[in-house]
Amino acid sequence: MGVKKKISLGLYYFVGKKLPESDSLISFGAKRFRRFLCKNIFDYTSKTCNIEKGVFFGRGQGISIGDNSGIGLHARVQGPLEIGDNVMMGPDVIIYTKNHESKRTDIPMIKQGTTSPEKVVIEDDVWIGARVIILPGITIGRGSILGAGSVVTKNVEPYTVVGGVPAKKIKSRI
Repeated sequence: MGVKKKISLGLYYFVGKKLPESDSLISFGAKRFRRFLCKNIFDYTSKTCNIEKGVFFGRGQGISIGDNSGIGLHARVQGPLEIGDNVMMGPDVIIYTKNHESKRTDIPMIKQGTTSPEKVVIEDDVWIGARVIILPGITIGRGSILGAGSVVTKNVEPYTVVGGVPAKKIKSRI
C-alpha cells in the first residue's frame, strides 16, 4: 500500500468519516472531502459520486463507484465491489464479499478463517433501501429495487423489485 493511500485512509477514518452528512446545512465541504480521499483509496471513484458520513470500507481494495452513485449513511461495504452509475443506497446497508469458513466439523468455525472474496456487482440505476444486506458473489441487475431490510442471497434480475428475508421477487418494473 502506497504512502498516499495510507495518508488518505488515516484522514478518512479520523476526519472524513465523522464530518456531517452531505446534505446537511452545515456540511463544511464533507461530500467533496470524502470523495477526494476515496479517489486515493478506491480503485475507481467518479467525479459525481457520494460517500456518506460513517461509511466503513476497510482498506477500500477492489471498490469502484460510478457517476451519480452513493454509498449510504453508516454503510459497511467490502471489496471486490463494483457500483454502477445512478445507484441510490439507503442508510445502514451492508455488502459482504466474504464469509466465515464452515466446511470442517472437526475444527471450530472461529479457527477456520474466511472464504475467498466473491465480487458483488451492482449495475446501473439501482435503488437499495435502508438496512439491506447483500451477500458475497451477488449481481444486482440494472433498474432493480431492493426493499428496505431485505437480505439478498441470490442474483436479482434487471428491473425487478425484491424484498424480504431472504429477498424474493415482488414484481417486475417492465
